[in-house]
Amino acid sequence: MISAFRNTLAGLVVAAAFAPSAMAQNTKNQGYLVDVNGNVVTSSTTRLCVRTSDWTPARAAAAAAVKQCDPDLAPKPKPKAKPAAKPKPKAKPKPKPEAKPRPEAKPKPKPKPKFINVQLKIELQGIAFNKTELTADNKKQLDAFLAKQVKPLARIGAVIITGHTDRIGSDKYNKTLSEKRALGAKNYVVSKGINQKLIFWEGKGEKQPIPVTKFCENKMKRAQLIECLSPNRRVTIEVVGAKLKPAAKPKPKPKR
Repeated sequence: MISAFRNTLAGLVVAAAFAPSAMAQNTKNQGYLVDVNGNVVTSSTTRLCVRTSDWTPARAAAAAAVKQCDPDLAPKPKPKAKPAAKPKPKAKPKPKPEAKPRPEAKPKPKPKPKFINVQLKIELQGIAFNKTELTADNKKQLDAFLAKQVKPLARIGAVIITGHTDRIGSDKYNKTLSEKRALGAKNYVVSKGINQKLIFWEGKGEKQPIPVTKFCENKMKRAQLIECLSPNRRVTIEVVGAKLKPAAKPKPKPKR
């Protein structure tokens, strides 16, 4: 095998002698034996590149065939530069919450009105004997009562009208007569603007006499007895309702 390698080597040397220009031109692989084509010659047994007498590690490192022949001497590739890290996007500032409009100050609620319960009453006396209609004086009194006392009320709960008679006559007759007197007064009150749904009426006959008439004796002459019992021939009107409570007067400041 050694002889074969020597023969090969000798042949290459001879070939190189006849082609000096090729050897001169192939300086890129200086330090290694090359053939006429410029290729590095390798041993047929070891497969290693054949070095020349001017081989040095520096020349081998500069040779084009260094990776093939002496890969340990080949310059290591420069590490690729890492791409610059992209800057993190700046966090968007949180939008400021919109200022809520201040609620408008609600006006203080007005104090609820306070009421006082009231009971009003009027006696319309002196109705003519055996008659049902109110007298002119009765109507005048009733008009003033309704205008000044009843209508100014904040509300009316009920109007109670009761008819009465004197003791002359039978109980049955007097009962019917008293009812007619109450009904006549009720119609008059309605004509003055009072709601008839609020009105209750009845007749009591002679059962509720005026106390003063106890002095009217039956032994009196009839005309005199009728006149004495005149207060019993009447209509009583009662009103139940409520009026506004007057505002409390401010207390006077103490004098210093």
